[in-house]
Amino acid sequence: MKFNSKLIHGGISEDATTGAVSMPIYRASTFHQKVVGGTPEWEYSRSGNPTRNALESLVADLEQGIAGFAFASGSAAIHATFSMYSAGDHIIVGNDVYGGTFRLINKVLKRFGLEFTVVDMQDLSAVEKAVQDNTVAIYFETPTNPLLQIADIEEISKIAKQHQLQTIVDNTFATPYNQNPLALGADVVVHSATKYLGGHSDLVAGLAITNDEQIAEELAFLQNSIGSVLGPDDSWLLQRGIKTLGARMRVHHENTEAIVNLLKNDSRVAKIYYPGDPDFAGYEVAKKQMKHFGAMISFELQPGLDPKQFIENLDMISLAESLGGIESLIEIPAIMTHGAIPRELRLKKGIQDELIRLSVGIEDEEDLIADVKKGLASLSTQTVNN
Repeated sequence: MKFNSKLIHGGISEDATTGAVSMPIYRASTFHQKVVGGTPEWEYSRSGNPTRNALESLVADLEQGIAGFAFASGSAAIHATFSMYSAGDHIIVGNDVYGGTFRLINKVLKRFGLEFTVVDMQDLSAVEKAVQDNTVAIYFETPTNPLLQIADIEEISKIAKQHQLQTIVDNTFATPYNQNPLALGADVVVHSATKYLGGHSDLVAGLAITNDEQIAEELAFLQNSIGSVLGPDDSWLLQRGIKTLGARMRVHHENTEAIVNLLKNDSRVAKIYYPGDPDFAGYEVAKKQMKHFGAMISFELQPGLDPKQFIENLDMISLAESLGGIESLIEIPAIMTHGAIPRELRLKKGIQDELIRLSVGIEDEEDLIADVKKGLASLSTQTVNN
């Protein structure tokens, strides 16, 4: 099947017992076993649930993997994935990953003896140089949050294979609609399914998918042992959201391109971060590995202009910490999603005080353009620092 058909008919898309085209929500915590000491398909919902299983089968199909695993949040999926490794193991991590991932690494995982080196994933030689005798994996996002940096999945996966390392890619921003890391050589792909896959800002969920049987066995064990599984109601809701991913993404993309064109021609905007911009540093790699460039934009106002004033003068675009929903969402990374990162380190990473991150929704294009123009117009009374 083509991708848009697979969204609807992939995985387990209907109930085998009744033929219902919407997989039922199995709210059972436990299941009646017919034989003592047997091997029933279902026994306890932490270990496996038919509704969650249908979702996991679908996302495995979408990401061209052999097994998918659904968790209670994106952070839970990342935690479980890192839990494949042991004290003394070393992991190379991209320098522009989600702030919550840095928090997990620095405040939790390092306490258990895992070692990390942060590297600019755009620099392949730096990735290669970071490999140590105890390195076991390379973990990165592409596009990244919030600077939309693009890492070459295929080339990094080649480096990993040369050193017998595993490659883990956070594909949240791109979605499987735009990018398939497993097909490019990665071993594990993770998602905050709260975002585009759910698509309606009404659930929190995480996913991990692999095309490696040994990794699949390990993730299945960790999912059951750690227990941060996605419940049946949210599993059903997420599967329903995924069915419209293709239709939603087409509108997301159209709106994004319109807003990028507006921002590029406004003197109050100093810099735009968008993989589909031919002037963007990662454009050529993005064009090679992505089917489309996504619906996330980050942009810097001119120095001295206040991003708070821009945002607080918007009427329709919502100030909120998330992304990927049908509604447009905006935030200031320095204060919100990346506020936990010390300012000196944050500035070194390129996250300026004037940086704004915009998740473009599927509202009417004219309304979105009018709202952005209103926010920009509110800055006219401010002075730009030279």
